[in-house]
Amino acid sequence: MPHVFTVSPDFTPEHLSGWFIFNTWLQKALDEPFHLQLYDDFHSQRDAIRSDQIDLIYANPYDAAILVREKGFKPLVKPADKADEAVIAVSAESPYLQVEGLPGSIKLATTEDPDVHMMGMIMLEPADLDASSVEMHICDSYVLVAKKLIKGNCDVGIFLAEAFNDLSSVIRKQLRALVSSQIQVIHHALMISPRLADRHDRLLEALLAMVDNEKGKSALEALKIPRWEPVEDEEMEFMIDLMDTFVV
Repeated sequence: MPHVFTVSPDFTPEHLSGWFIFNTWLQKALDEPFHLQLYDDFHSQRDAIRSDQIDLIYANPYDAAILVREKGFKPLVKPADKADEAVIAVSAESPYLQVEGLPGSIKLATTEDPDVHMMGMIMLEPADLDASSVEMHICDSYVLVAKKLIKGNCDVGIFLAEAFNDLSSVIRKQLRALVSSQIQVIHHALMISPRLADRHDRLLEALLAMVDNEKGKSALEALKIPRWEPVEDEEMEFMIDLMDTFVV
């Protein structure tokens, strides 16, 4: 049976082929079979995590707590110079030019990407907006968030900054970013399950060396990742604690 590798559902469609390329590299690096299992939403992926179906995961910051504290996963690496940030945006036709100018109640387009949603809600606080004054419209992707704004179905949208920047120029021209977060310490991470603990050091070494060989570098370029950086347990615990403060 192949090991199961999965990726947080918040990755942009432009990176889909990149993850298949990475999975091919992964199998050759460890000389073991890995199956790339992609999930349509966060709920189905978390069900798979809780039922111990996942061996390796490129995880979003919110799910790191479950993976580390409940399932015993260990962090391996994170993308270098690539933190998770959120963007608050409106339609280019919107009269609102800054968060503080938003009305007392809004229709908000967002996703089930929990860390990005929480960062976005924090950035809306200067407008005295919270869950009680926001009508949520949950979308399956950031492209659909953009469409909600462009069609006038929602007033404001929350985006993962990387996903916002990856939108096509046609879509981007119809949107206006009001504010971006600058937290800089929240990030996705590649994490390994206890079942593969004996492969930890070998895989970490191979990941860090990807940038130094042609096939590895090509796989990184497909993911728009310059290189990997190691993630220590203490750094992961700090990020998990920070995410806990967001929830509060």
